[in-house]
Amino acid sequence: MPELLRRTAMPCSVEELFDWHARPGAFERLNPPWDPVRVLSRSGEGLDAGQRLELEARFGPVPVRWVTVHTACERPGGFVDEQESGPFASWRHEHRFLAEGEGSVLEDHIRWEAPLGAVGGAVTAVTVAPRLERAFAFRHRRTHDDLVRHRGVRPRRVAITGATGMVGTELSAFLTTGGHEVLPVSRRTGIRWDIDRGELEAEALEGVDAVVHLAGESVASEPWSAERKRAITESRIRSTDLLCRTLAKLERKPAVLISASAVGFYGDRGEEELTEDSGSGTGFLAEVGRAWEGATAPAEDAGIRVVHLRVGIVQSCKGGALATMLPLFRAGGGGPIGDGAQWVPWIHLDDLVGAIHFLFDADLSGPVNSVGPAPVRQGEHAHTLGRVLSRPALVPAPRFAVSVAMGPERARELVFASQRALPRRLLDAGFRFLHPDLDGALRFELGQVTEAG
Repeated sequence: MPELLRRTAMPCSVEELFDWHARPGAFERLNPPWDPVRVLSRSGEGLDAGQRLELEARFGPVPVRWVTVHTACERPGGFVDEQESGPFASWRHEHRFLAEGEGSVLEDHIRWEAPLGAVGGAVTAVTVAPRLERAFAFRHRRTHDDLVRHRGVRPRRVAITGATGMVGTELSAFLTTGGHEVLPVSRRTGIRWDIDRGELEAEALEGVDAVVHLAGESVASEPWSAERKRAITESRIRSTDLLCRTLAKLERKPAVLISASAVGFYGDRGEEELTEDSGSGTGFLAEVGRAWEGATAPAEDAGIRVVHLRVGIVQSCKGGALATMLPLFRAGGGGPIGDGAQWVPWIHLDDLVGAIHFLFDADLSGPVNSVGPAPVRQGEHAHTLGRVLSRPALVPAPRFAVSVAMGPERARELVFASQRALPRRLLDAGFRFLHPDLDGALRFELGQVTEAG
């Protein structure tokens, strides 16, 4: 019977390791971004025996229903899940949490039996086994890195707007596994708001420790008609104004508001190194950025520490620029856009989430560039992604063709603008990037993971 065994030292007690896995968000944090498993339904609480997960996994292009059940759980020693139905003849996964010195060890032991006898065994030896090795290398490193970031940080009540977006979903899972309470602000669940009507449940925000404001229409998903540009602008300014006027009137105000902005604030700046002291640029996105940040004034005037998080190009398989580029690059058709000389201020999603978490305690206010410490030119980004995927990246996308496809203004600001932004204030405050270089960031995101620690 094939098996996988992986052991990794963890920077916490065995009780803390158990609790991290038992909290909401653990499955989401452990789900490989390049090869995700979708949760169809779940029943039961925490890690208790009897919890049942109905999943959808993909084997090539084919979606397969997979049901697992927790058959044993012993705090803090671990738990066991086994297949009830699905793609294997049998599957047993022992999650073991072992005390070792002042820390602990995470041990995953999986035994499975392929369907179709010897033929199935031969197929899974070259498909399933390598897939599991990659997934569990990722899982162990992410568990280790998350636990390091949570060490010594007190639990908080955190309200999040835009909690169902790419960043908000990942941030929520990261926070809940670390013991924080997350209160989503949305039209339908959690703390209710209606931006069009100017309504927000103020009483539900009383006493929250921090607010993270991520809501806003996507700037990249649709052509920039006059109506679309108005929606992009108003979604940011009206939501920020409503939120900040509400926070300013609370009796028990949050200690910090972290309000998303973007490096588009700087406009197209060529070779100039951009720190938080750099002025705003020109163009639509710069105008939006200035108004967006200005809308936080009521919260600042009320004495709340406000951070303007100027976010760069987020690297994630789950959405944004990287997810859009991957199909073309995997097919060998990727390459530089235009001459590829424009600077790309990228950041890995885990470092963006980590920066937000860091800013709960850091004595910082005002603009903070949430970008990686090593921006690259777009041509280098393309060649690095090709190298990580073991594909050529030699097919250029001519500037004229991109401008015709996207519209001249949208292409100029989203694709060809050069922004050599640096995270000066994060670095000066002592923030540690998990993925400081692009090659390592892409390898982690695409399943070529180095060891934890």
